[in-house]
Amino acid sequence: MTDPTPFLQQFPATRMRRNRRDDFTRRMVREHSLSPDDLIYPVFVHEGSGKRQAVPSMPGVERLSLDLLLPVAERCLALGVPCMALFPVIDPALKTPDGAEAANPDGLVPRVVSELKKRFPELGVLTDVALDPYTSHGQDGVLDDEGYVINDRTVEILVRQAQVQAQAGVDIVAPSDMMDGRIGAIRQALESGGAIHTRIMAYSAKYASGFYGPFRDAVGSAANLGKGNKKNYQMDPANSDEALREVALDLQEGADMVMVKPGMPYLDIVRRVKDTFRVPTFVYQVSGEYAMLKAAAANGWLDERQVVTESLLAMRRAGADGILTYFSLDVAQWLRDAR
Repeated sequence: MTDPTPFLQQFPATRMRRNRRDDFTRRMVREHSLSPDDLIYPVFVHEGSGKRQAVPSMPGVERLSLDLLLPVAERCLALGVPCMALFPVIDPALKTPDGAEAANPDGLVPRVVSELKKRFPELGVLTDVALDPYTSHGQDGVLDDEGYVINDRTVEILVRQAQVQAQAGVDIVAPSDMMDGRIGAIRQALESGGAIHTRIMAYSAKYASGFYGPFRDAVGSAANLGKGNKKNYQMDPANSDEALREVALDLQEGADMVMVKPGMPYLDIVRRVKDTFRVPTFVYQVSGEYAMLKAAAANGWLDERQVVTESLLAMRRAGADGILTYFSLDVAQWLRDAR
């Protein structure tokens, strides 16, 4: 990077505050911006009709049945949020050690995808490809006798899950499991099955983070997981170079977009990924980040609108092309109100 210092005149010829004096100049010289186009709205869906359940650890977030989700999709379109990400809350009776319900063509997610695309074809729909909402043990794959996730057998089920979602009409499948080789296997299956337009957003650098707790409460996997962890397949928070290898492999295998997860604690990873690969790069402001900001705002310690907007701008500044955030609709409304 070129050192800018030799090109700057000294004070008082250079007064850095000049361009900060007025709102119009601040807007003119602003390097990064935030718009509804940058947002993906994660939602939780469960079976039934007229069912609405609050997620206690995520104030303002609810599990919704399909009929109540449809108005949310309509609001996304009205506010200009281009895509909604679906996360299922599965009936415990359907959970098994192998998570086979994930590949059921008549399951919850395929039915919701089909209805959303029929009602709102212009709204992007993204689906999670992972087994943890479907397994009785809460892990993202099939376990051996020692409790270790079996990679290749898990990938076989993930491929069927992605195929079922593509057949239902989903726009983007997003494998979040962190199994080796799953992007290539899913891409090959989609291509051979004629789903050549189905995009893959790979959770390429997904860390074994403590910030996922409220999400696991929301989808009902926390109790199943118990005291277990996912450190033998999700990334070590201490590693940075490894993230670049993961991204490179996923791109070689056919990913159209890549993601870093969580968000704020890993913005250095976002910057490295964007600088290295120059591909569509996304970041997930995860449930724990959402819950912290909500709790601080509820206690009057922080201004919610200011800190949420600032945190998302930081992600954009780090290089993110788009952000999955539970604040999507709030932010889109704030941006509209500010016009």
